[in-house]
Amino acid sequence: MTKSETHPSAALKAGCVLLGLVLLATGLFFFVGGAKLAVLHGSPYFLIAGAVIVIAAIGFMRLKSSAVTVYGAAFAGTLVWALADVGFDFWPLVSRLMLPTGLMVLALLAWPSLRKREARTTAAKGAYALAAVLAVGMGATFVQMFAPHPTVAFQGTPTPLVPVARGQEQKNWSHYGNTAGGSRFAAIDQITRDNVKGLKIAWTFHTGDTPVSPTGNGAEDQETPLQVGDRIFLCTPHNNVIAVDADSGKKIWERDIDAQAQVWNRCRGLAYFDATQPLAQPTLAGASPVAAATLPPGANCQRRLLMNTIDARLVAIDADSGALCQGFGKDGFVDLKAGLGGADDPTYQLTSAPTLAGTTVVVGGRVADNVQTDMPGGVLRGFDVVTGAMRWAFDPGRDNPNARLQPGQTFARSTPNSWAPMSYDAAMNTVFIPMGSSSVDLWGGNRTPLDHRYATSILALDAGTGKQKWVYQTVHNDLWDFDVPMQPSLIDFPGKDGATTPAVVFGSKSGQLFVLDRLTGKPLTQVEERPVKIAGIFKEQYSQTQPFSTGMPSIGADTLKESDMWGATPFDQLMCRISFKSMRYEGLFTAPGTDVSLSFPGSLGGMNWGSLSTDPNHHVIFVNDMRLGLWVQMIPQKTDAGPASNGGEAVNTGMGAVPLKGTPYAVNKNRFMSPLGIPCQKPPFGTLSAVDLTTRKVLWQVPVGTVQDTGPFGIKMGMKMPIGMPTLGGTLATQGGLVFIAGTQDYYLRAFDSATGKEVWKARLPVGSQGGPMSYVSPKTGKQYVLISAGGARQSPDRGDYVIAYALER
Repeated sequence: MTKSETHPSAALKAGCVLLGLVLLATGLFFFVGGAKLAVLHGSPYFLIAGAVIVIAAIGFMRLKSSAVTVYGAAFAGTLVWALADVGFDFWPLVSRLMLPTGLMVLALLAWPSLRKREARTTAAKGAYALAAVLAVGMGATFVQMFAPHPTVAFQGTPTPLVPVARGQEQKNWSHYGNTAGGSRFAAIDQITRDNVKGLKIAWTFHTGDTPVSPTGNGAEDQETPLQVGDRIFLCTPHNNVIAVDADSGKKIWERDIDAQAQVWNRCRGLAYFDATQPLAQPTLAGASPVAAATLPPGANCQRRLLMNTIDARLVAIDADSGALCQGFGKDGFVDLKAGLGGADDPTYQLTSAPTLAGTTVVVGGRVADNVQTDMPGGVLRGFDVVTGAMRWAFDPGRDNPNARLQPGQTFARSTPNSWAPMSYDAAMNTVFIPMGSSSVDLWGGNRTPLDHRYATSILALDAGTGKQKWVYQTVHNDLWDFDVPMQPSLIDFPGKDGATTPAVVFGSKSGQLFVLDRLTGKPLTQVEERPVKIAGIFKEQYSQTQPFSTGMPSIGADTLKESDMWGATPFDQLMCRISFKSMRYEGLFTAPGTDVSLSFPGSLGGMNWGSLSTDPNHHVIFVNDMRLGLWVQMIPQKTDAGPASNGGEAVNTGMGAVPLKGTPYAVNKNRFMSPLGIPCQKPPFGTLSAVDLTTRKVLWQVPVGTVQDTGPFGIKMGMKMPIGMPTLGGTLATQGGLVFIAGTQDYYLRAFDSATGKEVWKARLPVGSQGGPMSYVSPKTGKQYVLISAGGARQSPDRGDYVIAYALER
């Protein structure tokens, strides 16, 4: 110590040493990680910043005021780098600047005392003023963390509300998607964007079937209830069916099915048929007529509910009494495993509501992913709604897909399957079927020409005969598990001349939207075949090109860059950058290989089974998505190595090498997450978007969901930050100018202004929801209700058995 220096106070010494240790740890972490990142040809920022911060740390531990200057240089460099790296994008800037700014504030507060110790002018006013400015900036940023930051902000004048025309009011919600064409649009305008704040709970019902899954294999409540007249019809995760009063929620009857399965304990919905109503015959040429549905005199089930069960049965239930339907199959049940060959639980299950197509009940089936090459086939079947007799089958593994099975024959094995909801057009008597890939999903060395034709496509079949009308493929030789995951929505697509074309619109796991002519299956918007790179997997039948739907906006499928890596802190951001640069990534269709590759948005991301909702008055569709990348590695193995997996969801991520039995490979894959368990790419991780079908542009896109009920390591943060979380479950659009959604990671049902994307109402739920909201008007009271089933969110351990109806107070 020179004569000009003074003894430091114990507080100054302790504070500077502590700050120095924090900076030393930070600097060393940055330097070591930054060196690895630099070797991977990543950003040199962390390496340079780490070295400078280490020098500053040593200075603080030596009580040198120059340490503040050195760290200030690192902070200034960080500020310049952050703005150059991500511009003014809010959440990426928070990740890059909050921690360095906090450390800069502490350094500035120590500066006057350090300079005083060195017998220099303290410069206290300037230091404290700058520290105050930075602290205020941090405070303002913290406040902004609780405000939504739209990825596409609405611009322009909101469209006015369109009153429901007389005679056009919705009477019933009698299909899974409200209409047979999957509109998820309620032509009801009692509840509007102007009065929705007055929504209150009208009634709550407990089903008594709480989805609990100790194995982690998918016991969840994902239903959208039906409403017909004064009754609501519910189904539970174990396929119990319940009728309740639409105004009070009081139980009328319950039919216990109590189906059991190793995985996928859930029911997404029901179908409804009324034999007392006249049949709608097709009006377009070329369609087969709808067969009559004649019940014997005195038979029950004039009005019937139909349900696919998790143990692969089709059941018919009297909608009036809850009794099983006499004369349907055997004692009210049809065995859906018949003709499949080996189809033990859980290799084959039913995961969506059956589709009522005239008087034919059409079913597909889920074939478990990533198990083995010898699996049940994805045959599609149509059954008589009255007798349960099979009218037709469409076997995508046979040259004549409608050929009847001969004695001893089974349907083709391991063919593309349809697990998602279907749609029906009565005018065409045509069912539109979303198709998945053939087994084993990630390896296609054994795929046939028919597999290549039907996998990952939309298939249009005549509902009366099962004969093919057209097929349109969205992915060639799908190696990413990019099944078409949702119910196609039937719309009138506006053209540039003002005329409309009957169309099919749907989203994909790859984040793309397709619009097809309903009659021909040809795209109505531009789709380009673009070259893609291949990998080196043995015997793989790579496609040199893939279809990109360039005429419609993609949702959450931008090609990632290193600067898109994110973390709650710079530390996990750095780790995500290293992981990103360590993987092979070539954009959307990065083919799996024996190295580690990245798939984004990945098979867990993009748009999913919740499907689109539509606004036919303004030609707008509403899309919710989730953005969860996966890293994938194919591992060479003997073709007879190890037992096959059980086909549950748990084996798909984070389970180490899972054998793909019958192939030369096992697969190891997991979510692309930071060490804190947060998606590695920048927020939002889930959004709600409005797409204008006239301009074919995104009108608005907002983050949906907060971290209130989730967080790092599964710890609930309790903070209502609308960062935008993965969504699982559908939306409801209404003629009152609202879009409702509940399928978020936090426990809310929300309403957004459909014109602007502004959140205008939300209600706290007792647990999260993965169900689809629905709305109806009581024929008794004339009151409009919004109803949601809440059994628990995907990433939360909290489960329940709630069905909650909301209405305006009068």
